[in-house]
Amino acid sequence: MVLGWLAVAAFAGSAAFAQQRPKFGLDDVVAKAKALADAPYVAPVSNLPDVFSKMQFADYQKMQPKPERFAWMEYKTPFKLAFYHQGMQFNTPVKISEIVDGAAHEIPYDAGRFDFADLHFDREATSKLGWAGFRVVYPINQPGKLDEIMSVLGASYFRVIGKKQIYGLSGRGLAIDTGLPIAEEFPAFREFWLRRPKPKDRHLTFYALMDSVRASGAYEFTLVPGSDAVLSVKARIFLRQGASPTTLGIAPLTSMFLYGPQQPSQTPNFRPAIHDSNGLAVRGGNGEWIWRPLVNPSMVAISDIAAENPKGFGLLQRGREFSRYEDLKDRYDLRPSAWIEPTNDWGKGNVRLVEIPTADETNDNIVTLWVPENRPPFGEPMRFDYRMHWTMDEPALMKGDVSHVAQTMRATGEVYQSNLIRAGDGTLAFLIDFQGPSLRKLPKGVRPTAAVNASDNVEIVGTELQPNPATQGWRLTYRVKLKNPAASSDLDAVLKLGDRTLTETWKFRLPPSQAATNKETYLNRFKAME
Repeated sequence: MVLGWLAVAAFAGSAAFAQQRPKFGLDDVVAKAKALADAPYVAPVSNLPDVFSKMQFADYQKMQPKPERFAWMEYKTPFKLAFYHQGMQFNTPVKISEIVDGAAHEIPYDAGRFDFADLHFDREATSKLGWAGFRVVYPINQPGKLDEIMSVLGASYFRVIGKKQIYGLSGRGLAIDTGLPIAEEFPAFREFWLRRPKPKDRHLTFYALMDSVRASGAYEFTLVPGSDAVLSVKARIFLRQGASPTTLGIAPLTSMFLYGPQQPSQTPNFRPAIHDSNGLAVRGGNGEWIWRPLVNPSMVAISDIAAENPKGFGLLQRGREFSRYEDLKDRYDLRPSAWIEPTNDWGKGNVRLVEIPTADETNDNIVTLWVPENRPPFGEPMRFDYRMHWTMDEPALMKGDVSHVAQTMRATGEVYQSNLIRAGDGTLAFLIDFQGPSLRKLPKGVRPTAAVNASDNVEIVGTELQPNPATQGWRLTYRVKLKNPAASSDLDAVLKLGDRTLTETWKFRLPPSQAATNKETYLNRFKAME
């Protein structure tokens, strides 16, 4: 009888212990990240045989997940999980686990989840390989049809889309020394834990462990699909002792800008614009809105916008009409903008924009990120929480009454002659279309004024502000001359009504002219030889 009572008590005790067992969460990943930061960095070693490491991209794309073998197909959750196979530069495996009832269980690599198409290799070559990343699929566009809505592959990169969107720009977990004249470091996610959603869940939560030479990190991501996809992020970042980065980039976004109306193509092309994003938007902690059109410079260019506790920033694709792009294959009109909305105290720092030269649209040449002014002591994590909005409704981001820059067009400045024929006047002109609620609500007959400024390298020749009845907005023509085309130049403009600011501030950095730079370099070398 006593033994029976003891057995019942032992069972009850073990059941109670199981119920009290802490569930896997962000704190567990933070502990792993701190342990990494406290130890010397250990670089992962490639496990790829030549047949996979020497793959071309076209062959890598042939390795597709089998839909019938998606993870969670046997459960009623609307979310399913597919995987990326190792290959090319994705040469070290990442560990992927699922969290069920609070406990984490590894999802073992299984080559049977993939269709290898017509690729020829010894199937035994896959026996020691693993996952390179994962994809989240969900019926975003129509019931019962699974669409990929998130991709996590390579370093700390990921992409997200909402309803009727296609992949464009990327998010990253962390950027280190981006755009500097030293080697950039690419932190990488090494392990993932995904919480298996319940049938009625409309969100997916997962965790990631990041590591690199000079930093480690723990991340919690919560994805909510919709017309706009929202990805909530909690980042806890540790720096390694004695290996501090020059620049630490929080919430980085990576995109592409080849050309557009603000910097037209130098060669004829049927496409008026090619870009995943056409501008950087920033909302400062004081509520000020700034719009910085992107350029494809002749050399790496870095711009900083100082802020304290910014309310948001992001790379946007303003202008959704198909006629702006005319590209049936790449559909730049359907690529989302990404907006970063901090949800805790970020303190002082800079929103940094890095623009890198590119000759074609296959290279991501635009990066924006938050550079914090202060860093905690070694051993203490930096805490950055934020929401990422992946949207095609850019005007909705601008809460309140402020109007925005709808487009920027660059042209040769011109004047009307006495015979009414237009003639170039040797200036450079920017035509800036402002539109939005503050301008639409102006009483009839009330005119705003344009406040313009420029750096010392710029001579402002003239401005003209006209109503634009097509948009119920106003168009500013801003004509300038450059004193030294080989130097960069900064312009800005904003519309006001008295002391009241009606619009965001347009800020444009005109990069040095490549032709002028080459000429100046040649002349300097010639003088040095004299």
